[in-house]
Amino acid sequence: MSKDKSAKIATPQPVRGTQDMLGDFADRFQHVVDTFDRVRRLYGYKRIEVPVIEPTAVFARSLGETTDVVSKEMYSFDDRGGESITLRPEFTAGIARAYVTNGWQQYAPLKVATHGPLFRYERPQKGRYRQFHQLDAEVLGSDSPLADAELLVFADQLLKELGISEGVTLTLNTLGDAESRDAWRTALVDHFEAHRGELSEDSLARLDKNPMRILDSKDPKDRPIADSAPDIDAYLTAEARDFFGAVTAGLDAAGVAWERNARLVRGLDYYRHTAFEFVTDRLGAQGTVLGGGRYDGLIEALGGPPTPAVGWAAGIERLAMLLADDIIDTRLDAVIALEDDARLALAMQALTALRGSGFSAEIVATGSPRKRFDKAAKIPAQALVSVGTRDDAVHINVRGDGDRAKAVEAIVRAL
Repeated sequence: MSKDKSAKIATPQPVRGTQDMLGDFADRFQHVVDTFDRVRRLYGYKRIEVPVIEPTAVFARSLGETTDVVSKEMYSFDDRGGESITLRPEFTAGIARAYVTNGWQQYAPLKVATHGPLFRYERPQKGRYRQFHQLDAEVLGSDSPLADAELLVFADQLLKELGISEGVTLTLNTLGDAESRDAWRTALVDHFEAHRGELSEDSLARLDKNPMRILDSKDPKDRPIADSAPDIDAYLTAEARDFFGAVTAGLDAAGVAWERNARLVRGLDYYRHTAFEFVTDRLGAQGTVLGGGRYDGLIEALGGPPTPAVGWAAGIERLAMLLADDIIDTRLDAVIALEDDARLALAMQALTALRGSGFSAEIVATGSPRKRFDKAAKIPAQALVSVGTRDDAVHINVRGDGDRAKAVEAIVRAL
């Protein structure tokens, strides 16, 4: 039976919660990445790459079986060999796994940074996608509060260099050391147990498995109970208090503004000491643009030796959305209009010389020679170079203002 050649083939659609990027937003995205790479070098953070796929156990152990990420949001499946693998939902666990399996303890303290795609099955919304991208910076093998402070200064400088620090606030808390955290956790359980009948269903489930998460519940039913819960300050050991004091002193010395948020928590037991978020209301409801903390127990939870570590992550899409409209100059340095085909060799020499000198350049050399100049003039560029013939001689004209245009003219005239 012959196929109906007139039948239309359905155009494939993108997977829901993913996005294609071109033009302005792609330029914004790349500007965030380029700025991050430049700033992380200033702080001595080495570039690191880890796989997009990992054994599911890497994330189940690190994120906790009961968390929403593991129970609801991970893209996990069995490969052909029967092993359960997962598309990475975050960077930290994979970096910690790499630290253990590659024997990178010999380089401690190890400062690393990376960026790339992550995957979570969640409801797509503004600035949130199922395939999204993050910047990530980690310090592994250092128990010094100066590592925490430096990471925060790094993050603060990144936001300033991106031009988006206005309206963004660093909020900071301490979770204490293991002794402090355990004592606080016991006090929280006692408090919430006394109000068990008033808690939401989600908080009741957390009470048995992850009680600290009740503190950041968004359910209005939980807020009065969470707001009246004890703060950690009453349970901090002297060592934990000194650690937090050293972190904040480092921030003060570096001129980084911060606010205390005693309700900022991390639910999993391997988190220690510093927890932080840079928050803004410029994306609608107040949201986090960069966050992290110290996770001294994670590498041990993955089967490695006890290893202190601290890190942060930031969504590239969210940062790109915060950039000012005029922060990126997407103009070329030069565009060349070839007005006489007999001068093609000269125009190509000019194009090669410009690019070889680090100037971005394009050439318009097709179509009607009479229309090439007008076509080239419509391309955003700092200098418009016309190459043609006048009175049987080579004629070069350069239009444009500013230092880049002058440098373009100097290179072209020198040919």
